[in-house]
Amino acid sequence: MTHRDSDGTIHDRGPLDLTLLRTFLAVHRAGSLTGGAQLLGLSQPTVTAQIRSLEQQLERQLFERLPRGVAPTPVADELAAQVAGPLDALAAVAERGQSGSDSSEPVHLGGPAELLCVRALPALAPLVDRGVRLRVTTGLADDLLDGLRAGRFDLVLSAVRPRGRSVVAEPLMDEEFVLVAAPSWAARIGPVGCDDPGPLRDAPLVAYAEDLPIIRRYWRHVFRTRPPMSPAVVVPDLRGVLAAVAAGAGISVLPRYLCLRELRAGEVVPLLDPGDPPINTPFLARRAGAPERPHVSLVREVLLASAREW
Repeated sequence: MTHRDSDGTIHDRGPLDLTLLRTFLAVHRAGSLTGGAQLLGLSQPTVTAQIRSLEQQLERQLFERLPRGVAPTPVADELAAQVAGPLDALAAVAERGQSGSDSSEPVHLGGPAELLCVRALPALAPLVDRGVRLRVTTGLADDLLDGLRAGRFDLVLSAVRPRGRSVVAEPLMDEEFVLVAAPSWAARIGPVGCDDPGPLRDAPLVAYAEDLPIIRRYWRHVFRTRPPMSPAVVVPDLRGVLAAVAAGAGISVLPRYLCLRELRAGEVVPLLDPGDPPINTPFLARRAGAPERPHVSLVREVLLASAREW
């Protein structure tokens, strides 16, 4: 390994330890010593000691310690560009030698329960006949993305855009949100305009969470104000929210894909048709530099292709 000083002088540092380079790359991608340790299955003190050892060998600082995480120096960015490809290729060879066959390893997929059950799993079901094994975990985006970075998942459907160099995220589709109610409540409420949410004031709200995350976003985007009341019903599953609304419990805001069948059947009706409805973009996330596995790649390709029709 060579190093060029600022005056242009080139020095030969000798060979660098592959273990130290592997640790360096994990920290660089995770953006923190703790995240790098989780990726490697090592303790944080071990990772810290290895990074210091590499910095001593290079006689250059690789990371600036921040209150939360680390920031790579230009030297670190250059080193990462040099070693990422070769180390990833070595990791792929080692993974094949350890697991023997991709078919012996299930694909671990995480995401929100509604999107997984209504869209993802029906699209992935035919892959079972092709030998793909799936292990599915539902949960909140931040928790699932932490699990992805730590290597507990191969792919994560995320309702928010992941941050950091350790994750590669691809947009799936745009979810349009719609304000819905059962026909009986729609008749009681009457006409609703974007400039006057007043008719909705006395209608009970059915929400995903106490802080009304989806409803609050809709109210701000369409009505330019906040919802006027706390929820009457809270169900931490949008399929349960839909069931409660269809049964007449109140009104709510839901992704159109989730209630499309009920809208077509007239079990719920839209209360408003704004020209610019709020949307959200889910992402398909995977670890940067993770070894290529055919079944993981196949699941990813099917999800991306299917999302174009969602």
